[in-house]
Amino acid sequence: MEWQPDEQGLQQVLQLLKDSQSPNTATQRAVQQKLEQLNQFPDFNNYLIFVLTRLKTEDEPTRSLSGLILKNNVKAHYQNFPPTVADFIKQECLNNIGDPSPLIRATIGILITTITSKGELQTWPELLPQLCNLLNSEDYNTCEGSFGALQKICEDSSELLESDALNRPLNIMIPKFLQFFKHCSPKIRSHAIACVNQFIIGRAQALMDNIDTFIESLFALATDEDSEVRKNVCRALVMLLEVRIDRLIPHMHSIIQYMLQRTQDPDENVSLEACEFWLTLAEQPICKEVLSGHLVQLIPILVNGMKYSEIDIILLKGDVEEDEAVPDSEQDIKPRFHKSRTVTLQHEGGEGEEGEDIDEDDDDDDDTLSDWNLRKCSAAALDVLANVFRDELLPHLLPLLKGLLFSPDWVIKESGILVLGAIAEGCMQGMVPYLPELLPHLIACLCDKKALVRSIACWTLSRYAHWVVSQPPDSHLKPLMTELLKRILDGNKRVQEAACSAFATLEEEACTELVPYLSFILDTLVFAFGKYQHKNLLILYDAIGTLADSVGHHLNQPEYIQKLMPPLIAKWNELKDEDKDLFPLLECLSSVATALQSGFLPYCEPVYQRCVTLVQKTLAQAMMYNQHPDQYEAPDKDFMIVALDLLSGLAEGLGGSVDQLVARSNIMTLLFQCMQDPMPEVRQSSFALLGDLTKACFPHVKPCIAEFMPILGLNLNPEFISVCNNATWAIGEIAMQMGSDMQPYVGLVLNNLVEIINRPNTPKTLLENTAITIGRLGYVCPQEVSPMLQQFIRPWCTSLRNIRDNEEKDSAFRGICMMIGVNPAGVVQDFIFFCDAVASWVSPKDDLRDMFYKILHGFKDQVGEENWQQFSEQFPPLLKERLSACYGV
Repeated sequence: MEWQPDEQGLQQVLQLLKDSQSPNTATQRAVQQKLEQLNQFPDFNNYLIFVLTRLKTEDEPTRSLSGLILKNNVKAHYQNFPPTVADFIKQECLNNIGDPSPLIRATIGILITTITSKGELQTWPELLPQLCNLLNSEDYNTCEGSFGALQKICEDSSELLESDALNRPLNIMIPKFLQFFKHCSPKIRSHAIACVNQFIIGRAQALMDNIDTFIESLFALATDEDSEVRKNVCRALVMLLEVRIDRLIPHMHSIIQYMLQRTQDPDENVSLEACEFWLTLAEQPICKEVLSGHLVQLIPILVNGMKYSEIDIILLKGDVEEDEAVPDSEQDIKPRFHKSRTVTLQHEGGEGEEGEDIDEDDDDDDDTLSDWNLRKCSAAALDVLANVFRDELLPHLLPLLKGLLFSPDWVIKESGILVLGAIAEGCMQGMVPYLPELLPHLIACLCDKKALVRSIACWTLSRYAHWVVSQPPDSHLKPLMTELLKRILDGNKRVQEAACSAFATLEEEACTELVPYLSFILDTLVFAFGKYQHKNLLILYDAIGTLADSVGHHLNQPEYIQKLMPPLIAKWNELKDEDKDLFPLLECLSSVATALQSGFLPYCEPVYQRCVTLVQKTLAQAMMYNQHPDQYEAPDKDFMIVALDLLSGLAEGLGGSVDQLVARSNIMTLLFQCMQDPMPEVRQSSFALLGDLTKACFPHVKPCIAEFMPILGLNLNPEFISVCNNATWAIGEIAMQMGSDMQPYVGLVLNNLVEIINRPNTPKTLLENTAITIGRLGYVCPQEVSPMLQQFIRPWCTSLRNIRDNEEKDSAFRGICMMIGVNPAGVVQDFIFFCDAVASWVSPKDDLRDMFYKILHGFKDQVGEENWQQFSEQFPPLLKERLSACYGV
């Protein structure tokens, strides 16, 4: 007997569906409660499917809503459906997939996919064969509805369809789909390609077996009149470029010609899909070879795509010039992620190297509209192609640029400025001759009457900051800085944001070149405090922090401190402990404290106390949550991480003056807990702080060493690079303070350190810190470490040859010399590496130079003049010269 609804029950369900479409919130709430009650009755779901599939007299929105409520029930409770109910629903879906209404067909398709996502593909063996069968139906609606459902299944379960669990249905499905590429209905053709496209990236075997048929069928659809079909063809070709470029190469010339056309397609969905092709092609080794001849056509197309569309301008409120008084809506503010401290060393010829895990956040300009669009894709493609072709791109670009940059139409002028910014990285060399003339023009654009022109000019100028700083300051740096600072106080929020970000980039490039202008810079940044809405305030903190990092101790002047600190402390007092705005402010203060050093003393007490409180609160909340996860929320550990990092900044900036603060707090107890936190970022920041406290006030750390060292040893695990790096560095700092008392702990850490320094592909920062720490351990406990000398001497020497002369390098090399004294045999086989490392010193202290001298001459005397001659013949000329000049060998 087939299930039949009870008339009264059916009316009740229909009434409920009608009510749920009411705008009244009270009615909505009543509906929710009623739904919860009805879900207690298993056959409630039968009513829902009945309304969806059988009640053709009802209006479509009500029927569709019935299906969507059923979909939610399937999602939440499917495992509790009685088998008869589940079977009835499945049967109804398959019988009505060809409903005359597109909305109902789509709803049934969604329902089928939701059921299959519950692991039901295995227990519904007739589904795929039946859907594939229904594709052959004479009735268009049935064919289209089945294809809609199949497309959703392919999207959701592509891996399962290829597995043995289902007997590899793809072997039948893919050839079947390919037949429909020629169907008379564009909707069906589009479904067919979309289904096959799901299997390209995963290189499904069934598709690879039919790859040539697939590519031929795509070519046949290249000029299809339907834009959705053209979009799917472009998408397929972009993915094939990634996974089966070998199959495309024979046709590459015509594919490129086709994509040039499609990138100009009147339908933006198509042109955007096609534009992705250039981005993907730029990553392929054959890019230069196959694209060279087409640049003359491609470049103007990409440049044309970089103009704002009319819809962009409306969405960006391009006609609103002054909006600084309009408060930000909270959903516009992207979540910020704090980057925990990673301890790095200074390198030869330049500043400290960035850690390996630093991500380039050089976003394009208009990121508030985070929707990927043709403008962004074209700009990104031009950027990557500039990096492939370098200056060969310029002959195609320069003739266009003049017309763009001096156009009376602001939209065209704006796109020209974006072009200049996009090629900055790749074509820098070739652009240099034009920059003296271009820069003044760009700086003039900072005063354009259109806000969108002013903001793009900020971004593009920041991309040339490196060149600006390499010129005499009066020529470009001074005018650029003057105008950028005015833009920081612009009346338009988008321009404020762009100017602040550009200024932060300029600060990083200019560093101490900014010192003469500090007073002027601080006046502007402090004035912006009173002017900015929420979102830009967060970027302003970043600009202030970057300024502090860039000029360092030059900021420590009473007049600068007077300007900067009061507004920062006012914000600090305004914010509650739960406010995420503390993150950027804490980061900013951390940079400021490090730069101001003793100048920060008057402000340090409340800042220190609050950081300790934040750590304590977070730990307490984590403990409550672990004990009663049902009653308490998990804490946001970022509060603790940022606080630990600011404490590190204080310890580094204040040095010994942090002693009293530490004495009056329970920071060591808290640190012991943080060092054992399950979250790697918490441990990473804990070890950085431990190292900084060891340097600043070791007497407070010393009583805890016995408890801390085993934890440090456990964290020498290169799986978490930054945790391992900071733990390694902290061990080295502790060794220097402990001296020979370090002896009982060497065994806890040495084997791990030696293993890390010998691992292939260890990041440079970690290698260097490991080498320094091994050297320092050898310096304080040479007897314990030197027996292992032979196991690490070669990677030790190669990883430290590029480090600048500094205290850390000095202590590490003293350690190596002492270990060679104890175990000279350990260095014999790799002595040439030791010679090379010694030669990397520019000016070692006299007593260290003596140690080097003794070891070199000792070795020479040991082997005899003749052997030494043979040995030193292998040296590169430069090394030979340095050793002979500095050490007379």
